[in-house]
Amino acid sequence: MFPRVTSTKIMKTPPESFLIFKEELKKARLEKERLQREYESKLANMNNELERLKEQIAAQQELMKTTLEYAIRLEENLDSFKVEVANAPTLKKKSFH
Repeated sequence: MFPRVTSTKIMKTPPESFLIFKEELKKARLEKERLQREYESKLANMNNELERLKEQIAAQQELMKTTLEYAIRLEENLDSFKVEVANAPTLKKKSFH
């Protein structure tokens, strides 16, 4: 009958579209890795900045607390001094007579 046609040429090189796809995939993977590293770097920087800001806030809160305590003590001392001054003329009159 008819002779059977067999391909003696084995496909050794992939089609050009596959090679292009493979190259684009490689580029996409490299870009993804670059973006991942960039993201992680930015995230680490933001975390460092956040920690620094937390420390600053804590220091400012402590300073405010200390300032308020000092102001309260001054007010108490002023009140005591006012009472002392108000009673002073009475004491002087008693001590001289």
